[in-house]
Amino acid sequence: LVFLNIFKYDKITYDSEVVKMKKTIKIILYILPFILVLGIYLYLNDYYKADNLVYELIKESNISIKEENNGYFFDSEGTDDLIIFYPGAKVEAISYAPLMINLANNNIDCFIVKMPFNLALLNSNAANKIISTYKYNNYYLMGHSLGGAMASIYTSKNEEKIKGLILLASYSTKNIKTVNTLSIYGDKDNIINMKNYNKNKSKIDNLTEYIIKGANHSGYAFYGEQKNDYKSTISKDEQISNTGYIIKNFVRGE
Repeated sequence: LVFLNIFKYDKITYDSEVVKMKKTIKIILYILPFILVLGIYLYLNDYYKADNLVYELIKESNISIKEENNGYFFDSEGTDDLIIFYPGAKVEAISYAPLMINLANNNIDCFIVKMPFNLALLNSNAANKIISTYKYNNYYLMGHSLGGAMASIYTSKNEEKIKGLILLASYSTKNIKTVNTLSIYGDKDNIINMKNYNKNKSKIDNLTEYIIKGANHSGYAFYGEQKNDYKSTISKDEQISNTGYIIKNFVRGE
């Protein structure tokens, strides 16, 4: 009889614990999606914002700069060449305006694409709309870091549309057979994976490389310093000027 009472007590305790556990699991399963959504929201909205200097340079520029729904159009006196630019991951698009102004001053029109949540990964085919909207003889696709990787993926699938591919601190993971490609990176860049860069170089048949001494990963735009990047030994102005000069010569075939 005592044994049966103990068994009954243990069973009641066991059943009670099971009920509590089931309630706990239900609560966790209920709030987990909200935690996940909140985490994604916080991640996507934590990005590098443009420095105030960018807006000052835009005001001082003689270039016509038009903000569109999908990006920023830098309209120079040139009519032959358009560079479509994919920003780096989690970097505000307008941060790259100084480089585009530099290129536009050399009669090369530019269009910086606004990416969803500042991630080119979410719209790698953005160039299609730009090409269908703006009529030029030659289209060049350019991207920084992840933006460059996405630009190379687009180019590999649309080689007939693209005159040249320009990679800033980036590399292609896809084969590119006919499009002339320019690769620029700095010797103070601690973000780009050089092991993967060298591993994938052979996938591009027509590749020209430039290494800018003293340049780092974040020096192509004005959005502060990128986490884990090395400190550059040249100014952002100098890095952008050198980059613009190399790109201009590439587009001009010099």
